[in-house]
Amino acid sequence: MTEDKRNMVIFVVLAAILLFAWTPLVNMISPPANPPVTKIEKGKSVPLPAPDSNPAANTPQALRDRALVLAESPRVEIDTPKLKGSINLKGARIDDLELKSYDETVAKDSPPVRLLSPAGAAGAYVAQFGWNASGFQAPNRDTLWTADAQTLTPGKPVTLTSTNSTGQRFAITIAVDKDYMFTVTQKVANAGAGPVVIQPRAAVTRAEQTKDVDQWAASVGPMIVQNRAANYLDYKQVGEAGGNGLKYDNRGGWAGFTDHYWLTAVIPNQNADVELRQVQNPDKSYQAEYALKTPVSLEPGKQTTYTSHFFAGAKEVKVLDAYEADLGISKFGYAIDWGWFGIIEQPIFYYLDWLFRLVGNFGLAIILLTFTIRLLLFPIAQKQFASMAAMRVLQPKMKALQERYKDDKPKQQQEIMKLYKEEKVNPLAGCLPILLQIPIMFALYKVLLLTIEMRHQPFVLWIKDLSAPDPANLVALASMWNLHLPAFLALGVVPVLLGVSMYFQIKLNPAPMDEMQKQIFSLMPWMLMFLMAPFAVGLQVYWITSNIVTIAQQWWLYQKHPVLSQKPDKPEKAAK
Repeated sequence: MTEDKRNMVIFVVLAAILLFAWTPLVNMISPPANPPVTKIEKGKSVPLPAPDSNPAANTPQALRDRALVLAESPRVEIDTPKLKGSINLKGARIDDLELKSYDETVAKDSPPVRLLSPAGAAGAYVAQFGWNASGFQAPNRDTLWTADAQTLTPGKPVTLTSTNSTGQRFAITIAVDKDYMFTVTQKVANAGAGPVVIQPRAAVTRAEQTKDVDQWAASVGPMIVQNRAANYLDYKQVGEAGGNGLKYDNRGGWAGFTDHYWLTAVIPNQNADVELRQVQNPDKSYQAEYALKTPVSLEPGKQTTYTSHFFAGAKEVKVLDAYEADLGISKFGYAIDWGWFGIIEQPIFYYLDWLFRLVGNFGLAIILLTFTIRLLLFPIAQKQFASMAAMRVLQPKMKALQERYKDDKPKQQQEIMKLYKEEKVNPLAGCLPILLQIPIMFALYKVLLLTIEMRHQPFVLWIKDLSAPDPANLVALASMWNLHLPAFLALGVVPVLLGVSMYFQIKLNPAPMDEMQKQIFSLMPWMLMFLMAPFAVGLQVYWITSNIVTIAQQWWLYQKHPVLSQKPDKPEKAAK
């Protein structure tokens, strides 16, 4: 078998492996896009129901209807621009919360996202504030508190009070801002006959693990920030830690649960020494909590006050960053798992968000972002084409050297390097734009995957969510006739446009002299068309726009470097 044929066989085998193994591999390491929110049905874009959008229905944990559970105890209403819910006066628990700004699906009649639910209903998810006590009875989950107001709104806090049989008086004042942060002030006054020891604590407990997928590119699950480091844990890790859970001694920090787009976190005073803990309870629920490291000894007639925070809401980038800056909450922005490329991802997000607010369409903002990036890379692209032109001139000479020293590979490489030096050509210069594009592409992928600002953002026509794959694909079309196609055939309109744009871009590139390279480049657009199909439409829009801009740049640069459009001389002629 000749070397060319052997290379061709190797390429075909690798291409087949890549084509069929790509989707399972990506899904294992980093799921490529958010789940589709629409499907194409009879030529129309139809919203899909959100998974588990009604946690009280059809689950073994549905002990009672959620509305019945809410009606069983007195409550204080929560009403803010972004939150709606209630505080349970039995146990002083925040256990009823929905997000006004976010819906379960893209359907017009979709219910809002529900974050917290009371114990006794399915998907219980509860925050509670209290004390560990020594020498007296502190309030517990069955304590019935008295409220001084019926509704909690921004600027109008609510104070809950309770007194025990030994004379200790307790007060919890809860305030909320216009976003998602609660400020909780716990006060204890000792009107008893002797000293008492008390230790403020707070916890958020969820009955079930999140339904979101914990992935390499975007961690979800239990989380603790300790010593200015973000610890992304997983539920299995917490469960295997045993009854005492995972403990972290720290000054400040915080503990909570991060979903793909949502976060709950109990946040101690950032100047206090605390013990942070993630634990799985005997009933298999999960709990993130903290307690002050040093208990407070309270003499008769004295009182103590402790203030902390509780976050429950959407992981909006600017909101998290503002809390980190204004409240001094350690690494609060790390609730979004930016990863290694955060230094690139965050500027891209802020610029993309600014463009979106300017033009009002995220797809158009992505297109403008692409033009900006290509403009910044244009000087490098010029150097790339200059390098390609120089390499084009050298191709015949290189071929001649390869023929002359075909039986002496070390000498061949030595002579080729000498030729590069004499002609002042850098063979790697043409790779620089590609190398720079890789972190930019990955950073944009992470921005589309992580940020809630992209969630359910439409573009045009049937594209209702730029962070999800193209719903107008072959698998969806076949399902209309009850046909079931393999997942790798989920090829939509946008991926096809990506393949076509890539084809024309490669056609404009100088044709390589090596036949094997020609065959690889001719197949590459169509392979990428399949490989990119499961990824977010927003990422594909970026790549299509980048290809179109590249085609325009190539046309212009061909005018500056006409040698690139000329057929190279034969090696025999160049060798003379």
